[in-house]
Amino acid sequence: MSTAIEQPYVYRHRELVEPDWTRFAGWRDVTAQDWASAQWQRAHCVKNIKQLRELMGDLLTEAFYADLQRDQAERATMSMLVPPQMMNTMVSELTWADGRMPAAGAEFTRAFYADPVRRYMLPVFSDRRTDWPSHPHATRDSLHEHDMWVAEGLTHRYPTKVLAELLPTCPQYCGHCTRMDLVGNSTAVVDKLKLTGKPVDRYAAMLAYLQQTPQVRDVVVSGGDVANMPWKNLEGFIDKLLDVDNIRDIRLATKALMGLPQHWLQPDVVEGVARVSAKARSRGVSLAIHTHVNNAQSVTPLVADASKAMLEAGVRDVRNQGVLMRGVNDSVEQLLDLCFALQDDAMITPYYFYMCDMIPFSEHWRLSLAEAQHLQHSMMGYLPGFATPRIVCDVPFVGKRWVHQVDSYDTERGMSFWRKNYRTSIESADTDALSRDYVYYDPIYTLPEAGQRWWREQGDHEAAHAVAVERAAASREASLV
Repeated sequence: MSTAIEQPYVYRHRELVEPDWTRFAGWRDVTAQDWASAQWQRAHCVKNIKQLRELMGDLLTEAFYADLQRDQAERATMSMLVPPQMMNTMVSELTWADGRMPAAGAEFTRAFYADPVRRYMLPVFSDRRTDWPSHPHATRDSLHEHDMWVAEGLTHRYPTKVLAELLPTCPQYCGHCTRMDLVGNSTAVVDKLKLTGKPVDRYAAMLAYLQQTPQVRDVVVSGGDVANMPWKNLEGFIDKLLDVDNIRDIRLATKALMGLPQHWLQPDVVEGVARVSAKARSRGVSLAIHTHVNNAQSVTPLVADASKAMLEAGVRDVRNQGVLMRGVNDSVEQLLDLCFALQDDAMITPYYFYMCDMIPFSEHWRLSLAEAQHLQHSMMGYLPGFATPRIVCDVPFVGKRWVHQVDSYDTERGMSFWRKNYRTSIESADTDALSRDYVYYDPIYTLPEAGQRWWREQGDHEAAHAVAVERAAASREASLV
């Protein structure tokens, strides 16, 4: 006889359902055949406020559009681009508490403001912090990937791994994008970096570097999003990559597996994935797909179909790398609901949740290290070990670190100090690289009043950074005496 035990989180299996897209005025006559077409999806993305109005009809108030317009003019680091598949997961009868659609006007607008997918795909000015819209140490290329290019678009940051940015576009643009320096169209506040070389020359330079650098065994093929690359071109690059003797892991990075699953269900793409998967297996190379899902309501039957199609085509695994964001997935319930939806129904392995990077105007999304540590602790024990995601802090000049690997943590001033165990490609002559303290900063509004006051009083933030690092080093040395 079993006895139910009350737990902090209650597991419940939810059957995946595709929301009814005809609830939106602009899609009243869209057929299932249209919806399943990758070409139709790309042609009907929401790219501006005019198109959002045409889609929504009378659902949203004028105040929302004004809020969105102000953000586009003053804060947005990414241009607007939302595929129908993603728009359709926002505010449906499936996400509304009582299973009904909220009424047009004020009620629907409140629900739209609160929607977790809307919060990061269509950010508005009122979402952003007014006290600290950007952290004083926020930078456009917060992880310094561009500094570590060994060929245009090829970042050699880790000893055995590289990131190949094949293109600077995506089928969808996320407001929190860590590569906002390069990816997408320029916005009113960000003039984007441009790739200058011809694609064929850039790819050749990447492959030449990998052939000449046998310590690299692992390549993340990304961008942008590889779903925006014509399949024959992507297959050509992967095929050449598989001919490099030292490569043993290839990961294809595509949020479009969720944002535009129709692309990955196209027969030519499925057949092409099967070809490169077969070659990878014959060479003993692990070929996997990494996607980016942040909330359970984004996991629909089409997403599950796309994931299963990739697995059946022969990729070793489909894994999820989400980003931890306030208002999107900042509770243990939201994280576990997402992980179970991925694992139970879509055969996608929960892998990482990154803390949101310190790019401009991202403070309203970011959580403190302490909050991330609490979420990691609270998630343990519910999922199988192999499907329990690690919450990681991507520390500038250091790389990914599990949130509990912090060396020391000044919670009052929101400064965590980290150590590293390898040199990046720009530190070959840096004798102190492995003994230096590297700092990551909490959002200032999460700090106690004393810490917030300290930050307000800092006129020279670089000097404050240097003092904090020296203080951390002195404290560590004292603890060893």
